[in-house]
Amino acid sequence: MKRFGMLGLALFFVTTLSGRALAQSAQKLPIPDGPVAQEVPGAKELPDPHMDYKVVFDIAKGAPKTDGVNSGLTGVVRYLNTLAANGVPAGHRKIAVVFHQDGTDIVMNNDAFKARYGHDNPNVAPIHQMKEAGVDFRVCGQAVLAHKIDPQTINRDIELDLWALTTLVNLQLRGYVRIEGN
Repeated sequence: MKRFGMLGLALFFVTTLSGRALAQSAQKLPIPDGPVAQEVPGAKELPDPHMDYKVVFDIAKGAPKTDGVNSGLTGVVRYLNTLAANGVPAGHRKIAVVFHQDGTDIVMNNDAFKARYGHDNPNVAPIHQMKEAGVDFRVCGQAVLAHKIDPQTINRDIELDLWALTTLVNLQLRGYVRIEGN
């Protein structure tokens, strides 16, 4: 009887401790080639698969060079993949991205971006991949006007809003947590 009790206890601990690893391996990453936060043994705070994550990324900075992916997008991919790697189901990942100020030019479709900068828009593919994974993209209409972007040339994966300030406030009032910068 004692032997079964100890065996049962050992089995419980092995199952419990390996549960997180099993959740990570069982969950496919939304952006397979994208970054994910490295696992930290003994970390106390981890993504909770039962929690709804409502997050809005505020991207107001551009990439240092127009031929590079905006680092803010890389941060969104890392967060999205990290939630998935820790077992947070897609239905619990509500992520929005708001582009404004110097982060606005990347919203142009490839043809408009190429006409302005002489090369392809490196942000089109990551935005599309994230859109397919459920990320909601918005752009500030005031910034579109200020940057002289024809609204017809906005990447079809991105919605045009009146003003970033309105979008950010509305999303926060709906329970989204705002993450600034890139």
